[in-house]
Amino acid sequence: MKILFQGDSITDAGRNYEDIHNLGMGYPKYAAENIRAAFPDTDFEFVNLGISGNQTKDLVARLQNDFVDVQPDIVSILIGINDVWHHADDRSWIDNELFESNYRTILTAIKEKTNAKILMMEPFLIPVEDKKFFWEDLMPKILIIRSLAREFNVVPGNKKRAELIEEIVGVYTGTYIPVGRRKTGRPTRNPSNGVSQKSPELTKEDIKAIEEQKQQTASV
Repeated sequence: MKILFQGDSITDAGRNYEDIHNLGMGYPKYAAENIRAAFPDTDFEFVNLGISGNQTKDLVARLQNDFVDVQPDIVSILIGINDVWHHADDRSWIDNELFESNYRTILTAIKEKTNAKILMMEPFLIPVEDKKFFWEDLMPKILIIRSLAREFNVVPGNKKRAELIEEIVGVYTGTYIPVGRRKTGRPTRNPSNGVSQKSPELTKEDIKAIEEQKQQTASV
């Protein structure tokens, strides 16, 4: 089973670009280790093609070479924070319709040109007072991602293991992980706490939760 990790610096995590099987030092590495441990009889191939600084437009540009040509069985996507962060200084936010179009293009290509299940992860921020304004643009884009997850029949990753596996097998084409709810503790439209640009690290608890969801996806 081939599992592809895609995204920005959180996925990149210092990987060696000369070796697609080098997973870096972030969540892909720990997810792979735990998936292998959970399913010792399964032959896994893990590929990390996350690139630091990438936005949704960059994944669109890389669709053929770094998604379709790879032909993975599962694609894990964590993208979107740079679509906000790189435009925050002057609030020159990317139009939400363009963001949605970019993300839909990515999902459509995966669905139509591969047989991969899709694992979507929300972009996340951590509470920092002077970055509250990030929510002006981030929350609408998170809502777009959630809407796309529903549109593409991606099951929320906050269900019990048995329920999740049953639904993926019977109905859904992937898994959706709301990482941002773990980082901010606020699943609402208008969080009252402040936020910063992306956190460069996930906590051990975050990584554990992500690993559990990836294991559940891999098991089906």
